Amino acid sequence: MIKKAKFLTSNTDYKKCPSPHKPEFAFIGRSNVGKSSLINMLTNTKGLAKISGTPGKTQLINHFEIDERWYMVDLPGYGFAKVSKSHKADWEKMIKDYLTLRENLEATFVLIDSRLSPQKKDLEFILWCAENAIPIVLIFTKADKLAKAKIQANVRKFLKTSESIFEEAPMYFITSSTSALGRDEVLEFIEEVNHGFYAQ
Repeated sequence: MIKKAKFLTSNTDYKKCPSPHKPEFAFIGRSNVGKSSLINMLTNTKGLAKISGTPGKTQLINHFEIDERWYMVDLPGYGFAKVSKSHKADWEKMIKDYLTLRENLEATFVLIDSRLSPQKKDLEFILWCAENAIPIVLIFTKADKLAKAKIQANVRKFLKTSESIFEEAPMYFITSSTSALGRDEVLEFIEEVNHGFYAQ
């Protein structure tokens, strides 16, 4: 369980991010997938990540330090943000540079809305990750909004649709920011990876 979470810094350039001497985990997904709510649920810190009713509110690489041992990174969402094409291009470069060049990035959690059928934007993004050898973990969000059987069916459908992208299916978690479903499992995964990082 996380005991201490604090905001560190926001940047537009991966080179200005905190010193890469701690393991790092990034969170990204389509705008309005529930990323800020998930971060607040995982850290059990209300208001750590700012929740907005306006999709695309996160526009920077936001670093949070967790228990002084690792970094949680809130990345801008992809999808519905109403910004200019040039601004969107700047976002994409910032995110792609970070994901491909940040040396201490241990895993990228890609958030998928569990209520929806497979979305083109999500499939395009995970295909790009696969092509660039970026290790990802899927997090299906908002699992409290539908019956459990329907959620499971949607997850299976997404994994089936993305089979052509992966040599083997990525690890995934099913979560709810309302009920804290999946919190322990996600944090246990992070702790295992951290153990390996510090054992090197």
